[in-house]
Amino acid sequence: MLPVNHFALQKGELVAESVPLERIAQQVGTPTYVYAAATLDRHLRVLHEAFGREKRLICYAVKACGNLSLLERFAKGGAGFDIVSGGELQRVLKAGGSAQKVVFAGVGKTRDEMAAALKAGILMFNVESAEELKALDAVGQELGVRAPFALRVNPDVDAKTHRHISTSKGSKFGIDVREARALYAEARGWRGVKAIGLDYHIGSQLTKLLPVKQAVGKVAKLFKELNAAGFGLTHLDVGGGIGIRYQNESTPTLQQWAKAVLEPLEGLDATLVLEPGRVIVGNAAVLLTRVLYRKKHFVIVDAGMNDLVRPALYDAHHEIVPVRPRRGAKRSVDVVGPVCESADVLGRGRKLSPLEPGDLLAVMSAGAYGMSMSSNYNARPRAAEVLVDGDSYRVIRERERPEDLWRGEL
Repeated sequence: MLPVNHFALQKGELVAESVPLERIAQQVGTPTYVYAAATLDRHLRVLHEAFGREKRLICYAVKACGNLSLLERFAKGGAGFDIVSGGELQRVLKAGGSAQKVVFAGVGKTRDEMAAALKAGILMFNVESAEELKALDAVGQELGVRAPFALRVNPDVDAKTHRHISTSKGSKFGIDVREARALYAEARGWRGVKAIGLDYHIGSQLTKLLPVKQAVGKVAKLFKELNAAGFGLTHLDVGGGIGIRYQNESTPTLQQWAKAVLEPLEGLDATLVLEPGRVIVGNAAVLLTRVLYRKKHFVIVDAGMNDLVRPALYDAHHEIVPVRPRRGAKRSVDVVGPVCESADVLGRGRKLSPLEPGDLLAVMSAGAYGMSMSSNYNARPRAAEVLVDGDSYRVIRERERPEDLWRGEL
């Protein structure tokens, strides 16, 4: 029985589902992101099951990983999409996603992006400021429609996560509850917008459920107050952000998260909008990389911070596993990349079995914010992406070529 992430050692080598990772590396090269379709399908299915018969829309957070093949798979699985840019909307539409299942979030939507989303017919905008709502109203009037929106409120709950991925009080995200009440009332008479929901999201990589319960309770109370005042809201967006296990975190199950969300909402008549991203794709992929050289306690590999920036950006931990472990005593090494920055470290102080140049390593739990945050820093072509399905695989993004690096430059 394979583990939940569908990556396991079989006969001394690491496989994705039933495909040896060494075979993929030999045929596709490295660095390469490898996704396990069985994990993607399972996590989406378990999410649906966890919320039972509740009226809901699971909107996959495209920013976590936006490959077209993955988006197409989620759309066929009944998912909607949480987007934060016009480019992400175009990705969703290109992949066959339904605009009517799209929620547009983010603090800096341009008027052009608003207009494109309205013309596409998205479900709603999650609005983050009074000035943004006024801009949306103006765009709606120009197009002769009323833009459906929810205000993203800040419930002032400590998310207990890394400060760079906390979106609670003091961050650029959300609107104070008192301001939100006044803004809903003011917008009631506007001709270019229509309030249909209420939204909150307190952060990412959440490993504690108490902040979730507190936030849901506060927002549910406001939802009831607004509807008692005649606003007729139909959608309650409870965000996402549930964490995954990178190292030794104690993370809630999807069933536990569902219970924490649903208990404070008992008796509330609303369609729930859920915005998971990391929890669906995070453990569904590894980043394959080959050892180039050894130097003192350093192991230099061909993947760098341009391929996976999370360790440099957040001090994030990703397990690093030899694809074919050698016999011998383990030693503590720093796994570093070729990028010309001291921060280009994929893992410090890792106890690994003996390594030789050419050995293949798998950087685990790399599906979320791996490829989507990659760059061409140091003029490095971005990695290939591969999707494994059972005993076969296919390339779902070709490795960039040198000429791709200057396309569009004059």
